[in-house]
Amino acid sequence: MLDLLEDTVERLDVIGNISRDRTRYPDHRGGSRLGGAALFLSLAAVRAGRQAAPVCILGGDLAHLPESPGLDTLDWTARIQADGVSTTFDLQYDLQGELVEVGTVYGVAEGLTEHALRHVDLHPGGTYHVCCRRPLGVAAVLDRLALNGSDFSADFFLPSAEEMIRAAAPWLPKATTLFVNAAEHRLLEQVIDSAVLPEVVITDGPRAAVVHRFGRQVASAVPPPHPPREVSGAGDTLAGTFLAHRSRGATAAQALAEATGAAARYVAAPSLPIPAPRRG
Repeated sequence: MLDLLEDTVERLDVIGNISRDRTRYPDHRGGSRLGGAALFLSLAAVRAGRQAAPVCILGGDLAHLPESPGLDTLDWTARIQADGVSTTFDLQYDLQGELVEVGTVYGVAEGLTEHALRHVDLHPGGTYHVCCRRPLGVAAVLDRLALNGSDFSADFFLPSAEEMIRAAAPWLPKATTLFVNAAEHRLLEQVIDSAVLPEVVITDGPRAAVVHRFGRQVASAVPPPHPPREVSGAGDTLAGTFLAHRSRGATAAQALAEATGAAARYVAAPSLPIPAPRRG
């Protein structure tokens, strides 16, 4: 049955950033790598069997990504290139994997809202995931998706979560799924009654992740224990995997088990290097 569903599943269009990142940990882990929620979430969805397309803007420094080995599995038709530099993040974590400081240069992503609105108007019947992070105009994008009757899910990024959750609140009951960590979930509950939210996936690092449906817990899964090498992107990996499995008919419990397993493998794996442009 799942094989038949795979042929009819809509592509997932992921609105967000693709970036050049530097991660730092007190024990000297981390370093320069490729990053961005739209990238990690799209890659995870593809690995789990769903076609995915980042709706993003690449600067000249990352214009070669669509032809890079390992990234050519993505559908790059929703990306545009702009003159200038791609988004960069400097992410500092503590030993528990909690983000303690972030530095950002948005670069060409300053134009992401305009690009996203144009894309969703061209494809009103699409299925979307919105990475609710600066500099995206979240209210404008969610409002357009709702007006178009598009299916969409969303997630947040803790440094801007309070601002983004408040901006997104009027449209969150229309989301098929929301993804938050434990701290973001507390912020979410301050803004909106969880009883009106169809599906919320709540993660808590190495502790149990749960799924709430209209405020009631319906699934739980503890991530397999893997010593973490890199935690940035783990939540995006979980979200992309969960959405892919749900779209293919998996229950919330089945999808959560697959998603927590994928996130655990992700944190134990080497970071994704920034590929060099091809010569010739």
